[in-house]
Amino acid sequence: MPEYLIAKFPSNPKDHSKLLVYDRKKDFITHTKFYNIESFLPKDLAIILNDTKVIKARIFGQKSSGGKIELLLNSPLQDNRFSAYIKGRVKKDSTIFFQKGLCAKVEELKDDGLRVVSFFLDENRVKIDKLYSLLEEIGHTPLPPYINRSDNEEDIVNYQTLFASKEGAVAAPTASLHFTKELLDSIKSKFQTSFITLHVGAGTFKPVEANNINDHVMHFERFEISQTSKDIISSNKPILAVGTTATRAVEHYTRTGKMQGSSNLFLHPQNPPQRVSHLLTNFHLPCSTLIMLVASFIGVEKTLEIYHEAISKEYRFYSYGDAMLIL
Repeated sequence: MPEYLIAKFPSNPKDHSKLLVYDRKKDFITHTKFYNIESFLPKDLAIILNDTKVIKARIFGQKSSGGKIELLLNSPLQDNRFSAYIKGRVKKDSTIFFQKGLCAKVEELKDDGLRVVSFFLDENRVKIDKLYSLLEEIGHTPLPPYINRSDNEEDIVNYQTLFASKEGAVAAPTASLHFTKELLDSIKSKFQTSFITLHVGAGTFKPVEANNINDHVMHFERFEISQTSKDIISSNKPILAVGTTATRAVEHYTRTGKMQGSSNLFLHPQNPPQRVSHLLTNFHLPCSTLIMLVASFIGVEKTLEIYHEAISKEYRFYSYGDAMLIL
């Protein structure tokens, strides 16, 4: 993957990003701009998007020794505990100190690199809503590591969807970042749209390292299916899932009938989608579960062919990059 094709900033305007459209029936690729997406969508389509909201999940602090620490929140656990990734060596029962009097006690060191922590203010355990409120003051936008720069004020808006409403994600559902208000309003006026919620965790960036993909341990992410989305899934309408996260939530419900909970569904060529018929997505990291999800729709060979063509056409890759529509 050429380094210069990794997008460090979004297109401006957002809907001027490139769009690669792959029609499976015709086995044909079209190169266009995102603002033209409506002209490619089947008229009877239902569209499902993810309304999760990215929290300022990255915070910087220090150990009691004075050593610097970076903590990336992953997800809440039971009893107001949280899973997190910590950059810097910590021991069990050690305490990390942050701004505004916030501190975190390290309760467990997991083998997969995650740490279980509890947050405190004045020796009182901090609940999830209070923590998210504090993070708005002292936290940073959790840009993915491959963007390789510090976050800025523009990222607060750019790394958030127009319809983000339910706090909990530590990574954005990036396929939705291309929409402008005008384009989204136009699509809503012509197509049935609904929302699910899947709070994207930091595990979304974890590469598949197993020799056999069936041996990969998938991360869990919290989800909730709205009644409107449930009705669409239960209908005969073709579904366009906007993003891999919306796809996984719809497919988890299809397999289990559960409208909320945690999902570790891993979609790949040996476990293809059962309900989602079309996919809008960005271009993903090699060896990731996300590119394997794309391959679950179109196969490994076609995925590689499309990615090589996107590279030759100098598409911009990853979270702030360009998009692909699979029909």
